[in-house]
Amino acid sequence: MTMPLDGVVVADFSRVLAGPLATATLADLGATVIKVERPGAGDETRSWGPPWTTNSSTYFECANRSKQSVVLDLEDAHDVRLAQTLARRADVLVENFKDGALARRGLGYDTVRASNPRVIYCSITGFGSHAGASLAGYDFLVQALGGLMSITGEPDGEPMKAGVALVDVLTAKDATIGILAALAARSQSGEGQRVEVNLLSSLLGALANQASAYLATGEVPRRLGNRHPSIAPYETLACQDGRLAVACGNDRQFRRLSSVLGAADLADDPRFATNSARVRHRSALIEALESRLVTDTVDAWSAQLTAEGVPAGKVGDIADGIALATALGLEPVVSMDSSAPPQVRHPVTFSATPVTTYLPPPHLGEHDGPVRRWLTDLIEETDR
Repeated sequence: MTMPLDGVVVADFSRVLAGPLATATLADLGATVIKVERPGAGDETRSWGPPWTTNSSTYFECANRSKQSVVLDLEDAHDVRLAQTLARRADVLVENFKDGALARRGLGYDTVRASNPRVIYCSITGFGSHAGASLAGYDFLVQALGGLMSITGEPDGEPMKAGVALVDVLTAKDATIGILAALAARSQSGEGQRVEVNLLSSLLGALANQASAYLATGEVPRRLGNRHPSIAPYETLACQDGRLAVACGNDRQFRRLSSVLGAADLADDPRFATNSARVRHRSALIEALESRLVTDTVDAWSAQLTAEGVPAGKVGDIADGIALATALGLEPVVSMDSSAPPQVRHPVTFSATPVTTYLPPPHLGEHDGPVRRWLTDLIEETDR
């Protein structure tokens, strides 16, 4: 069955997370992704464990399924020529090397484009290609510098990072969007182009209402724990045996919430009748709601509120999230084969070109033989 990116060849010169996640997405969509790795160690994340698999680490495996791994020594003249040949043949090249490192090996954008004008050349950096080109880009550092940590955590607590390398994930998605848009543009113009993304810009773009609030008012947003700066109640609330997540996005939902709690009068109280009023009187609102919620359990309230169309539920863990998606028929987990553990399914579904093939992440250099032969054949054809 045809997949969306059948026939697209991707030269993956990236490592760690943002680049590999982007190219893994392209592989999910049917592209042939050839991952170039260093001799000996390969991608750094192969050693980022525990947890481990029989192949490497779960960190590496989450971002490298359905790829072919070839080991090329970019300090060796012959291997550099193989890499240059791969770049000349590729539809897409993705890299996150330090500034100038690939250019010195004849793999910079201008050189590659001269021999392959149709190439989509995607560069991923921490802080862009100008004044920040020499700065090291690590997710945790960008969460700190870019402001995400300043709005994450309890108001009187320490600034906190997100529980996953969120900036890398966001940057991967931006890179994928840019690559797909450039491929669409190429289908009309016949010409490739350079696509640049950086961790800091992807984070700032994802700050959404928080960044907008600062730019409009000049007031810097602060940490609110689980509370939302502009919506109430939109937070976790104490019940008899734990905390319940409640997300009332409009006044109708709040009225239903009040009714289920046996406090319909709250929706008519001037302090709580509108969202803006509820935000202003949040402390009194939470006190009134929790005085009712503590009379029963999280599961009991979740069932009652959900039945009445109020967005609410327990604060679950990752196992709970996967179990919920499974119960809802979303089929969140896909099998690799007996050599690799299951993984999370590609999140997009297609009616005509579904994602149907998932291959296990490669062992280091697993495809050296066929990939090197293919590249050598291309060199010989060129030299004739």
